[in-house]
This record gives sequence, structure tokens and C-alpha cells, in this order.
Amino acid sequence: VSLSYFAHRGVKLNHLLQWLIYNWVFLLITSLETRLGIKESRKAAAAEEEEQGGMDFSPSCKNKKNKRIANQSTLLCCKFFVSEARNRAALEAIERAARLDPETVVTNKFEDRAYNRARFTLVSYVVHDSTGTAIYSPLQQTVVAMVEAAYAAINLELHSGAHPRLGVVDDIVFHPLARASLDEAAWLAKAVAADIGSRFQVPVYLYAAAHPTDKALETIRRELGYYRPNFMGNQWAGWARPEILPERPNEGPAQVSPAKGVVMIGARPWVGLYNIPIMSTDVSTARRIARMVSARGGGLPTVQTLGLVHGENSTEIACMLLEPNRVGADRVQNRVEMLAAQDGLEVEKGYFTDFSPDMILEKYMNVISSNAD
Repeated sequence: VSLSYFAHRGVKLNHLLQWLIYNWVFLLITSLETRLGIKESRKAAAAEEEEQGGMDFSPSCKNKKNKRIANQSTLLCCKFFVSEARNRAALEAIERAARLDPETVVTNKFEDRAYNRARFTLVSYVVHDSTGTAIYSPLQQTVVAMVEAAYAAINLELHSGAHPRLGVVDDIVFHPLARASLDEAAWLAKAVAADIGSRFQVPVYLYAAAHPTDKALETIRRELGYYRPNFMGNQWAGWARPEILPERPNEGPAQVSPAKGVVMIGARPWVGLYNIPIMSTDVSTARRIARMVSARGGGLPTVQTLGLVHGENSTEIACMLLEPNRVGADRVQNRVEMLAAQDGLEVEKGYFTDFSPDMILEKYMNVISSNAD
């Protein structure tokens, strides 16, 4: 078609040139998109958006974006100790609650039937506001759901075991991982404590960094009679303490439900849990060795110990290594072996009840990566 054809019909040449340029640019862009695969990517994104019901600008969507960054930077680890290891249905109910939210990863679980005690290790991220203040972690709702499952499945009045405890949910502790700070762990501990105290009407004691004065867990436990067995001289059974507590809890009522007991919730740097079997049924000797190894008994600094019955044919030195990089398991093992040898007792190689922080972090990242795929 000639230019005179358009001119004859009143079409101005400058308009015609604009139309020709526009169409040429459109064809060029379409060609480039096809070659680079951009067009197909847009189609896939549009299909995904349509499948999800359109773009979501809700806070949950923003949290998901924050999560992708936070997962690899600010992480908290929770250790959840429950007074049960023999009731399979109860443990499964608690674990189901722990796995409801895929943003919380269960990295390990440890059960001890002799102690009738179990521990779940969980990891998740922390979201911050524009000022850098922690405002949300999936761990909060997950832990509260686990507490609810535990109270529904376990009655402390029917519980017995060779390990001391003061509650169905005996201890919940938060440790910072990756770039997280102890302050962030303390924030979450206090938030969880407030939820548990008000929702379940259970006395909650805060300790370490979560406590206003950094009160030690060991101190609170001694005040409440944690270390005194009340059955057969070496066992703990039911609730045998006054229902009105001698010390006011930080959250919840001052009166105890014997079916639930009390909860300890804290925040602290990483603590190593290391148990050493002694081939003897003499628990008094195990207690004496434990006392001589502990910092309280003049032994190794930053080490806390308990001498406990463990099964029918052995006892055990249960150790808390408060600064495992300063005083580690090898040093504790050597001290126990030396003291036991003086009584002619055989000692087995000890074992950690959980993975190291690096291994826990690796397991978390592997699960998150596989979920993303």
C-alpha cells in the first residue's frame, strides 16, 4: 500500500509513522521475549498467581518473603522437655503438634524410658520490624500447641520416673542460633511464658536471660524442691509439693494443678547435655561422684550434675555443660572415670542427648531446602 493511499484518506503522515514505529517495537520485544524465555516465565507466574487466587498483599505474604531471608540469618532453637517417654500415644500427639507448621522444623527427639522423660528440639526463624525489633516467630504458636497436646495426654499425678521434674511440660529453653541474639531468645521465652500462663492457668517460672535478674534455673529448682525424690528414695512420682507455691511465679497463678505441675521457661547460650553411665546400682555412690564433679561441689567450673538411677543395672551421671567450649565432655568424662576408679567401678563412654548447634543448623537448612524444592 502506497503512502498516497493513506494521504488520500486524510491520514497524516506523522501519525502513520508513529503507528509503524509502535508496531515495529512491539514485534521486536515479542521476538526478544521468545528468545530469552521471558514470555513463558510470565505465563507461569500468572498461572501460579491465578491458582493462588490472585496477588496477596496480606501480612502473611510479607512474612513469607521475610522468612526466605530470615531462614538463613536469625534462627532460634527450642528444647522442649516433657515428663513422658513410655506413653507412645502421648508422644505422638505432641510431635504432631510440633509438625503442624512447616516453618518450624523438628531437628531431633530424645526419649529415655528409665527417666520417663523426652525432649524435642525445634528450630525456626525470627521476623523483625523496621526498627530491628523481633515481632514474630513460628516457634511461639508451635510450642503453645505442643503444651496443649501434652496437657491433654499426660497427667502428672500418674507419672513416675528416675529423673526429677516439676511439671508435665518440665522445661522449655530457647537458644540463639546463627545470627540470633540472646535478647531475641529471651523475647520469645517471655512471650511463650505469657501465653502458657494465661491460656492454661499454669505457674510459669522464667530463668536465665528471660528472668528480670537472670535468676538461675538451678536456684529456682532448689527453692521448689526439684532435686528431692519423693518415691522409693530415688524416684519422682506424682505431685508431692504444696499446691500453694512458696515463690510467686512470673506468669500464671500461684496455685498448682497437681495434674499439670509448673513450667520452667528460659533463654540461655547453648548448653551441652551429656550423660555418663556407671556400671553400679549404688545410687549413693553415683550422687557422691556427681557432687565431686560439679562446680557446686568444688569440681569442674560451669558443670552441673545429677547422680541418678538409670535402669535395673546401672546409674548415671547426668551433666549440664553450661559452657561446653570452656569445659567439654572429654574433661568431664575423665573426671568421672578417675573418681569411679577409686571405688572400683566401671564407667562407660558418655553420650550427648542432642546434636551440636552446627549439626542442628545443618539439619534445619536441609529440611527447609527440600521443602522449597
